[in-house]
Amino acid sequence: MGTVVALDAICISPLRSSGGQLAKHVHALRPADIKTVTAIGSLRRTPGSGVHHEDLLQSTGKSLLEVSVETLTALISSFNPSVLHLSPPPGTKGVTSDSQAIDLLHQAEEIVKLMKENQMMDFQNDWKLITVIFSAENPCSSCTSTQLKNCILNNLEQLKTVLDFFYKKIPKAFINLVDYTELTTSCLACQDYNNASNPVMNQCSSVGEHFTLDDNILRWSYQDAWEKLLASERYDQKDDFTVVLQPSFQERNLLLRPGRDGFTTTSETQVETLEEDYTFMAVGLWNNMMEPVGQKQHYDFTKTLEVQCPSQENPYLFTYRNSNYSSSPETSNTKEISQERIYGTNLPCFDRQPSDTVPVSVHNLKPADIRVIAALGDSLTAGNGAASKPQDLLDVLTQYRGVSWSVGGNENISTVTTLANILREFNPSLIGYSVGTGKETSSNAALNQAVAGDRAEDVPAQVTRLVDRMKNDTRINMQTDWKLITLFIGGNDLCDFCKDPVRYSPENYTYNLQIALDTLHREVPRAFVNLVTILPIASLRELHMSGNNNCPKWLVRTLCPCVINPKDNSNEFKKLVYFNRRYQERTRQLVESGRYDTTDNFTVVMQPFLKNVKMPKTQEGLPDSSYFAPDCFHFSQKSHSQAARALWNNMLEPLGEKTDNQQIEDEIVLKCPSEAEPFLRTYKNSNYTYPNQTPNYGSQLLCEDRSPSSTPATSVHSLKPADVKIVAALGDSLTAGTGIASDNLLDLDTEYRGLSWSVGGDESLENVTTLPNIFREFNVTIVGYSTGTGSENDSNAFLNQAVPGAEAEHLPAQARNLLRLMKTDPRIDFSADWKLITVHIGGNDLCNYCKDPGHYSAVNFIRRIQETLDILHEQVPKALVSLVEVMDLLPLRQLFVDTQVQCPTYMADYLCSCVLTGEENSPNLTMVREVTREYQLGIRRLVESGRYDTHENFTVVIQPFLQNPKIPLGQDGHPDISYFSPDCFHPSQKGHSQLAKALWNAVLQPVGQKADSFDFMADIALDCPTQNKPFLATYKNSNYTSPPVEPTNEPIENWGSDLSCSEQTPSSPVPTSVHELQPADIKVIGALGDSLTTAVGAKATDLQTDWRGLSWSIGGDGTLETQTTLPNILKKFNPNLFGFSTGSSKETAGFNVAKRGATASDMAAQARELVELMRSSSKMNFKEDWKMITVLVGGNDLCQYCIDKETYSVKKYVKHLQDTLDIFYKELPRVFVNVVEILEISGLRQIAASSSGCALTAKNVCPCFLNPEENSSELQEIKRVNRDFQAEALQLINSGRYEEREDFAVVMQPFFRNTLLPLDSYGKPDLSFFAADCFHFSARGYAEMAMALWNNMLEPVGEKQTYNNFTHDRSKLKCPNPEKPFLSTLRNSGFRNSDLNLEKTEPSVPYWAVIVAAVAGVLVGSLLICLVSGRRAKRRQRETDTGKNINMTTL
Repeated sequence: MGTVVALDAICISPLRSSGGQLAKHVHALRPADIKTVTAIGSLRRTPGSGVHHEDLLQSTGKSLLEVSVETLTALISSFNPSVLHLSPPPGTKGVTSDSQAIDLLHQAEEIVKLMKENQMMDFQNDWKLITVIFSAENPCSSCTSTQLKNCILNNLEQLKTVLDFFYKKIPKAFINLVDYTELTTSCLACQDYNNASNPVMNQCSSVGEHFTLDDNILRWSYQDAWEKLLASERYDQKDDFTVVLQPSFQERNLLLRPGRDGFTTTSETQVETLEEDYTFMAVGLWNNMMEPVGQKQHYDFTKTLEVQCPSQENPYLFTYRNSNYSSSPETSNTKEISQERIYGTNLPCFDRQPSDTVPVSVHNLKPADIRVIAALGDSLTAGNGAASKPQDLLDVLTQYRGVSWSVGGNENISTVTTLANILREFNPSLIGYSVGTGKETSSNAALNQAVAGDRAEDVPAQVTRLVDRMKNDTRINMQTDWKLITLFIGGNDLCDFCKDPVRYSPENYTYNLQIALDTLHREVPRAFVNLVTILPIASLRELHMSGNNNCPKWLVRTLCPCVINPKDNSNEFKKLVYFNRRYQERTRQLVESGRYDTTDNFTVVMQPFLKNVKMPKTQEGLPDSSYFAPDCFHFSQKSHSQAARALWNNMLEPLGEKTDNQQIEDEIVLKCPSEAEPFLRTYKNSNYTYPNQTPNYGSQLLCEDRSPSSTPATSVHSLKPADVKIVAALGDSLTAGTGIASDNLLDLDTEYRGLSWSVGGDESLENVTTLPNIFREFNVTIVGYSTGTGSENDSNAFLNQAVPGAEAEHLPAQARNLLRLMKTDPRIDFSADWKLITVHIGGNDLCNYCKDPGHYSAVNFIRRIQETLDILHEQVPKALVSLVEVMDLLPLRQLFVDTQVQCPTYMADYLCSCVLTGEENSPNLTMVREVTREYQLGIRRLVESGRYDTHENFTVVIQPFLQNPKIPLGQDGHPDISYFSPDCFHPSQKGHSQLAKALWNAVLQPVGQKADSFDFMADIALDCPTQNKPFLATYKNSNYTSPPVEPTNEPIENWGSDLSCSEQTPSSPVPTSVHELQPADIKVIGALGDSLTTAVGAKATDLQTDWRGLSWSIGGDGTLETQTTLPNILKKFNPNLFGFSTGSSKETAGFNVAKRGATASDMAAQARELVELMRSSSKMNFKEDWKMITVLVGGNDLCQYCIDKETYSVKKYVKHLQDTLDIFYKELPRVFVNVVEILEISGLRQIAASSSGCALTAKNVCPCFLNPEENSSELQEIKRVNRDFQAEALQLINSGRYEEREDFAVVMQPFFRNTLLPLDSYGKPDLSFFAADCFHFSARGYAEMAMALWNNMLEPVGEKQTYNNFTHDRSKLKCPNPEKPFLSTLRNSGFRNSDLNLEKTEPSVPYWAVIVAAVAGVLVGSLLICLVSGRRAKRRQRETDTGKNINMTTL
């Protein structure tokens, strides 16, 4: 963070109040009016807290008080250089032990004395800024025998004494009151608040893993009391004095360093960091002084703080009065009756009799048969705040167990509606219900053993206590009395899940519930257990976000951070929703497993009325806080009553028909048992059948002829299924079997190879459908299939050599491993046995394509497949290779965009960022869609070329059924995730079974008649070989003829374009703002750059001439209809455009000052030359004419980087670019500058590899990119530098450096960022776009650049196309938007300097994040993500900067 510097360059403010005079009253006080800055403070620590008495906030360095005073003084000195820095009184170092503490009043007296004695200040007339630091923790040491409220009030009085002293003794003072409770380590819980008879204070514990409810509410109440006191204007009776409560930072103990006994004092090496932390806190304090009361924010160390300036509208320090702040709650038009009304219910049931004899079966249990009631759970069942009065936040600590929805027994049903009171109408002798208030240990609690703050992991202990209470209660006969137990838990798990996703995972949540239910099942006979489904807790966010209530929002954020803090649609929020739904789903699966229905005297029934509950709303449609306790987190009695009614009704509704979306604000009428259905409903008396928990994924094969060939097959084209002796497979996680049988995300690193669609061999076809199991029906001796689980190196993997995370580049290595295994295994006769090898790859290539289009290009993909097939062709005899076509992954997006589907959408970026993230029509998806077809087309051309049909014992056949997959949909129209593993990306066993059937059928289908689509839900019957077609299908035995190559189109005569825009007239009058500039307003055009801008190679065979007239950005030869250039486009709007180049001579170059061979260091000179040319031109009005200048440079810098890394460093590249733009910014009026993003030069490697002539020429031109070996460290370094050129240049342009002038704009045009390599009809680089040197563009290539640049200029920042696919289309040019016909700038695109997001088209990692990450270090993820990512450990590690790697590059 460093030292705070002066703000002269940031804040523009008068030195004094209006007229140069000092402020006359404190509510008009400006920073420049302040003459003296000082502070006092006392942060006491409680005895026995386990913390040393040394000062936590100061050891060898400066104290918090000292740094605060210094920082505030430095900030104010920018407004008033003569401000005085008055050090805190001697001995006040911030935190001291009780015995050493300097009383705050003593400090106040001392500071007044020092100010009066200071010769440099006028005590009566100088304005003073005094900061008072205090801690709300002090009550912990002083309230052992007092009531809590008195405890807080006493502490409040002590601090009021200090402020009263200041108020009386100090004129002209602005007092900051800052609560730094968060720096202390003890809790605030002073006593058992529910048991006033216990005078013994609970031990004030040191920092634990989470704050208690008591701890948080006490702190909030203390701050709230201060807020109300100050807002009461106690200290605003004089015009020269005020006190303002300033929020502090939010996290607790961030400044404490772990060590011996829990904490250590700060060491010498930590002093600098600690002082930076203090400076951070002081800057946060300053910023809050700039914010109105009521809008001040807590700050934390996870956020970057920027120093705020006083605004022109509000240049003064904010007080309660000038903020127009009132702490009193707004009155509502609706009379507040939420806690005063009677919450009784009418029970309209006439038959309230028990069974004639005590039932022996839980399925014949009537309400009146229930003798004992009990409950387990958390504070919602304990009744925290249930009967608290509005605004009485402290009372939320009271546990009103007597009105608890599921077990409370206060009064009767006419006044208090609870489940117990409803049952008492059927059986007045009911026992176990709780009454009054108290903790779970009190006698009032009875069998309500819920514990505030408990999580699922704590429920087993609750069950143990409950069972003990039941057994020890003489009124209860454990063997004969029927018991009703309600369990509701999970809110606290979800509130903290983000802190430890594994601990609070759906799996652990369900496991802990299972332990608890297992104990009840084992220990408690004759029991009916209600397991209430956890509610969708995210709805709590609505109440927190609403502005129409007085909820203590900071408190709710603290109580439930993982729910409240995530931003909408963030991965963190998506993860919350996913966990919530999985809690619901897994508990349902646990109950429906039948685990608790093994005897007639016990059952567990899911009661789902809260499953889809929504936030209750007022008539105005706003969140209704009357349903909540004063903390806006717990239920009020109003909600408890409704929950009781809904639970009762759920108990009477049959399974399969239970209400699962009860709306709490609706009127709920109690249902009654009927004569036909008098029992509490269970699965048995509801005639409900639980779903089959162990589905059979076997298949039936009806083939009669399963015999092999009469004589051993000698040709692959006459191979019958029974002739196949060996099965094998290569591929990625799909073939490795990742997650096939997983039921949770933590198991996704398990490879279920025995269930893999193409090569698994677990069990038999009767219950496991895989391709080998089908083949075993023809030949039981077949070998090679995998079984069980494990990696490709395990013996049971056998010939399944697929590797999770594998890409096409890894396939050759898999082929070599497979070859080695087949040659060395004694079960295989390598020369004689026929082999079926299934190959499927490409998913991971597509998932990463947008991150590195060059590496994952179609050319590279096909080359790697070819290398693999060549290995098999050359070295494996008697083999049919079944090459399953690359799967189109885009349909999988449905699983991640449908909000009703229980998929881990937060993992989309980790699973497949280029496909599963981003908007539907984003450039990334367009790129993936196009390259998918290129992969498929390229592979088809490779195989159909006949390359692998050179002898009779080998062939390759494409199986195209995954070309067009169809996502399965359930009856509700939403995706059916039963076909997928828990990550919703890999198929489950159900999905693998369908894939295996489709693959088998494809193997038999003749080429040309094969299915090219796959429906997960289709009823796929296994085909059989026929008498006419008994063989596995090949190209030859299918009599397939490859379709002829499409005839070449007639040669295109020119590279012009068509443009027909309706509005082509200039603005009237001429705009004065660059943000309102239309194309027709451009009068002058210029350009800087290198040989790309001089248009070397535009006439392909001539490399010696600069064809400036054909230059993409400034050439003006011909017309738009014959040659597309930026000037030719602009001439359609303004025929009088001036400055463009024509021909090839220097005399007709116009304002094209580019030079071949130029580097970034030459740009400043070119800029000066251009300015002088324009200034001296008689054909333009230098001051009035609007100018457009295009800059593209950097290729030569990159090509020579390895020769001189210092000269061509990223830092110098950006510095040269900045110097160039600075010249324009300083010298040129009315100018729009296009900076074209440097392309990625590594694409040259593919072009150079396309022909020997290209390779020879290009290597001499760009050695740093073309000479390094593939995957070498040198190549990786130059690629990284290339990306850094892009990122740092973008950072410069979007920094705001060039945004102060209204008539100047610089815009990055990113069309080259992801340029797709142009391919010809054979899948090879199309050299018609390039000059003879395979390095510069031809006229065709330059035309594509001009079109892309023009379109970029019209596209808003953040929505610009970041790629160019080099496809000729005369109609590609866009027209200005009639509603917004301007050239796009940052401002008119809706961006401001403070909220730039750079490029919205980057779905994964925006450039700013790359730069920040380089400085910040390691990004730490959760264990869950680590486990998922672990599956990809063998994938090559590469940069994840999205969208920075471009296929096509030239200079």
